[in-house]
Amino acid sequence: MTELSPTPSQTVGPFFGYALPYAAGPRLVPGWRSGAITVRGRILDGAGDAVPEALVEIRQADGSGEIPRRPGGLVRDGHGFSGYGRCATDAAGGYWFSTLRPAAVGADAPYIAVLVFARGLLKPVFTRLYFPEDTAAHGTDPLLAQVPGERRDTLIAEREGDGVYRFDVRLQGERETVFLAV
Repeated sequence: MTELSPTPSQTVGPFFGYALPYAAGPRLVPGWRSGAITVRGRILDGAGDAVPEALVEIRQADGSGEIPRRPGGLVRDGHGFSGYGRCATDAAGGYWFSTLRPAAVGADAPYIAVLVFARGLLKPVFTRLYFPEDTAAHGTDPLLAQVPGERRDTLIAEREGDGVYRFDVRLQGERETVFLAV
């Protein structure tokens, strides 16, 4: 009898483009709303190449530090704020969100929770996006305190202009984004 050895696990898909993205997904608030910001970036692999067909989700508090807990994350009427968004990446690995700048919750510096689903990943990866203006709060943030100093900048977005932030996620390799265990 031949002894069989286990085979490595394989990913199936990606199938993200079929039903998961939705038209209003990247618009947590309309761009015309007072206080609206744009968060944009790219998902990159270990070689620095774009990861098309990935799916990026964000969850966050609002501008007063309240975490929305009401139903209706898919319904965007232009006035409410669900704190949840989803955007598929384009051929260049790009994504974007129109949202509000969150306020701090508890001892944490203001942040946006980011999940990335992509080819080659059996499970999504989790990270946080912090804002460059909050340097003082970064010093007391419990999670950032656990990240080695030389890696913290992978969690801090770059300000590109008035109300525009760039946050590239590098899945591995040089300057790999810090990912969190859940």
